Amino acid sequence: MANRIQAIRGMNDVLPAEDPLWTTLACTAAQVFGMYGYQRIRLPIMERTGLFERAVGEVTDIVEKEMYTFEDRGGDSLSLRPEGTAGTVRAAIEHGLLHNSTPRLWYSGPMFRYERPQKGRYRQFHQFGIEAFGQTGPDVDIEQIAIAARLFRELGITGLTLQINTLGTPAERAAWREALHAYFSAHFEALDEDSRQRLERNPLRILDSKNPAMAGLLAEAPTLRNHLGEESAAHFSQLRAGLEALEIPYEINTRLVRGLDYYTRTVFEWITADLGAQDAVCSGGRYDGLVAQLGGRDTPATGFALGVERLIALMQAQQVPLLAVGPQVYLIHAGDHAPQQVPALAEALRDGVPGLRLQVNAGGGSFKAQFKRADRSGAALALVFGDDEAAAGVMQIKPMAGQGKQEQVELTRLSQRVAALLDGAPAGACTQHG
Repeated sequence: MANRIQAIRGMNDVLPAEDPLWTTLACTAAQVFGMYGYQRIRLPIMERTGLFERAVGEVTDIVEKEMYTFEDRGGDSLSLRPEGTAGTVRAAIEHGLLHNSTPRLWYSGPMFRYERPQKGRYRQFHQFGIEAFGQTGPDVDIEQIAIAARLFRELGITGLTLQINTLGTPAERAAWREALHAYFSAHFEALDEDSRQRLERNPLRILDSKNPAMAGLLAEAPTLRNHLGEESAAHFSQLRAGLEALEIPYEINTRLVRGLDYYTRTVFEWITADLGAQDAVCSGGRYDGLVAQLGGRDTPATGFALGVERLIALMQAQQVPLLAVGPQVYLIHAGDHAPQQVPALAEALRDGVPGLRLQVNAGGGSFKAQFKRADRSGAALALVFGDDEAAAGVMQIKPMAGQGKQEQVELTRLSQRVAALLDGAPAGACTQHG
């Protein structure tokens, strides 16, 4: 027997049993983003490699080690997107979305990084992200943190901790970088191999180290506080005041620097203690220089990205309520004449109960076998239509799981009766796709 072809390591199938989690998250996110005036933008999964080199940073782990990059037949270097902000900025510049406008956008979809697969970290992973352009004050930073908080509430996810920090302006960060370089150079022997490589290229990235042997060294490293200017300090103070006014608890983490070069001033992460080492489920901040860096006009911006797989894991662990996505009604049919009428009856029923999730039995089978299928489908109602029902112009309705008695309804009243029996249960589940 030939070897079976399996999925690529770190790139996972989402099976039908898992899809209600994904659908619930997708629908809830779309609803929450819309509540704040964010509009969806759909981006290609592939971009020119130079976009990420310029936006993310050539000396970041993402660009140096993790991108899926190749040369196409035309000789261009292309990469699968490792994150969504760079593509959003590129699209906003290319299509003139920033001209006399301050758009607020959201996106979703797969991202790709060549990493060692582990729980919560995959080579193909999915994100929801939002980006807002043209606002300089901390009010948008506060709003976006509030958006994330509302999304978690709507999903029923609890136990998350918000961590915030400021990275100041590029000039302030440059002074801090020099101080870090001097400090880590003086303790060179205590650095691990990754940190030694980062020392000359970007010593801020040393602060991202998860090596427990370096925890003491990192704890004593210089902080940005001594290099922060008046405007940056005021921005951070107003951010804190805004979060307190909204009663959103937070912690200040002076080691929070994020792994992307484009951040300025506000950075934040929502973390959990329930996922092991991969504890960040939402990360973001302000990136005021990126639009100009990519060829647009100088435009302030801020945004965040949510890790879908990590949120899904939390939803599973906390057993959050899910949107119904299976069939509500299962139509059983048999006989010499009845099956020919079933397709038209099913379409009329879907027309009469908008959004109804109706599954029609396919492949024949006895009534007993079809009832077993109806039971496995999870449908609340079974409709039974045979030759006797066809001749009389009626349908048998049987509540499943022993809920209520079987009844006979005229076909002319079928839609109204089905709607009444479902009694306000969710009809068509949201079908947002990422």
